[in-house]
Amino acid sequence: MNSGKTIFSQLIDFLSPYEFRQCVQRYNGNYKIKSFSCWDQFLCMAFAQLTYRESLRDIQACLRATQTKLYHLGIRGRVSRNTLANANQVRDWRIYADFAQILIAKARKLYASDPFGVELDHSVYALDSTTVDLCLSLFPWAQFRKRKAAVKLHTLLDLRGSIPSVVIITSGKVHDVRILDQLPIESGAIYILDRGYIDFSRLHSIHLAAAFFVTRAKNNFRFQRLYSQPVCCETVRCDQIILPRTFYARRDYR
Repeated sequence: MNSGKTIFSQLIDFLSPYEFRQCVQRYNGNYKIKSFSCWDQFLCMAFAQLTYRESLRDIQACLRATQTKLYHLGIRGRVSRNTLANANQVRDWRIYADFAQILIAKARKLYASDPFGVELDHSVYALDSTTVDLCLSLFPWAQFRKRKAAVKLHTLLDLRGSIPSVVIITSGKVHDVRILDQLPIESGAIYILDRGYIDFSRLHSIHLAAAFFVTRAKNNFRFQRLYSQPVCCETVRCDQIILPRTFYARRDYR
């Protein structure tokens, strides 16, 4: 019989309660809270994410089934659906956002030297978004279509370890290209973008930040080839210096 820690407790041991308390104190998260602290809330939501719980009732039923083991999991407060719902609604989300950035920074250090198929010394990021459908009657603030609600999850993924570096949640109506205005551009990094992010003024700002971008041209993109450069490998079809021919593209990317 296994007399050691549970798997969940072993995973939580990698987290720093001290750093989490600093995030809580920064936003006064435990103000007037007698039980079910922010740490209890975090552990419940982490457990739900790792075990694929589908609702608050599902979380409550699963954790109450092991009521005698909750103390060993690190959960001190009583788990109930209403308490968890209230905590998710009123507590400051920046506590967990700041703690997530701490964990991301630690994970990136662990994967900093791992190869990912291409020998590059630069950081490489992939930017994309996904639309999450919601019920319009429950989420009227996220109206997307006439009878449909949705939010967009914009993710900047560090390809060296597949670690999300930046996650921005917006309403479904926000165009993908606007997220480029909110991203912190890292000097020397390479950003891989889809065609939906083509905006020459914003792409030029990446160039001015001494970073690089890789994207696909749209079908109606008009350009003039100035000259070609020699290709050093067989996988590259051509290497050309071009000049946009349309007025706005030449004005924005000068």
